[in-house]
Amino acid sequence: MTHHSGFVSIIGRPNVGKSTFMNRVLGEKIAIMSPKAQTTRNKINGIYTTDDAQIVFVDTPGVHKPKNELDNYMDTAALSTLNQVDAVLFMVPADERPGAGDQYIMSQLANVTKPVYLVVNKIDLIQPDDLLPFIDHYRHGHDFAGVYPISATEGNNVDELLSDLTSKLPEGPQYYPDDQLTDHPEYFVVGELIREQILHLTEKEIPHSAAVVVERMKDRTENGKLIIEAYIIVERDGQKAIVIGKGGSMLKKIGTRSRREIELLLGEKVNLKLWVRVQKNWRDNNQYLRTLGYNMKDLK
Repeated sequence: MTHHSGFVSIIGRPNVGKSTFMNRVLGEKIAIMSPKAQTTRNKINGIYTTDDAQIVFVDTPGVHKPKNELDNYMDTAALSTLNQVDAVLFMVPADERPGAGDQYIMSQLANVTKPVYLVVNKIDLIQPDDLLPFIDHYRHGHDFAGVYPISATEGNNVDELLSDLTSKLPEGPQYYPDDQLTDHPEYFVVGELIREQILHLTEKEIPHSAAVVVERMKDRTENGKLIIEAYIIVERDGQKAIVIGKGGSMLKKIGTRSRREIELLLGEKVNLKLWVRVQKNWRDNNQYLRTLGYNMKDLK
């Protein structure tokens, strides 16, 4: 039997459903989701394996106009994948009109030599009659290898897209074991699950100003629970007060909801301990960004 394998980048503006799509394909959550923009900050690899194929999906940060050094890193991380993969999925939301961000991405796709697919997500949110004119707008700007209207939430046409991708990828080996869903270490995924709850539970500037560092994840309590210790990083004292909440109420809520998600991921009971630290203007501090894993040199 011929075996196909390769890497496929998912690119698009913030909040178009890239992470939802990847989690749908894998059947398990490895990328965090939130209605807030700029949820994904790093490239996250999701590994889809069948008997005759293995596709490594690269979920990228949403491309947007940078406001700080972290934003610059996120845009570079997304666009740097375009010529490093075997195919590209350009995802756009069916319920939003094409904008400047989409046109900018289209201009970058003009230089891509590998197959580029247009994936129109969120078709469950529009009237079917509105779909063809929407697709035609993008077809005029690029010669796509395929066009797939999908709903990452409902699963519409996702299997058809996967089948087409599999047939177009080159013959190649299986890079990862059958049961491996991501190549990121557990520390990274656990930190992302904690950050997801910060995104859901806090408002205003907090979601974009927060980062999570998992410092300990190996020892166990007397009753066998895995001990996880993590720090939530914010930029100002006022933000720290909000994340902690009155009498520690917000931090407790973040911890409780994060622990449930982490236990589902790891399949075991967890003792999660959270602290909050202030690192002023960390999103514009290149040296500190590198300590958090946002290193521009890694993207070259």
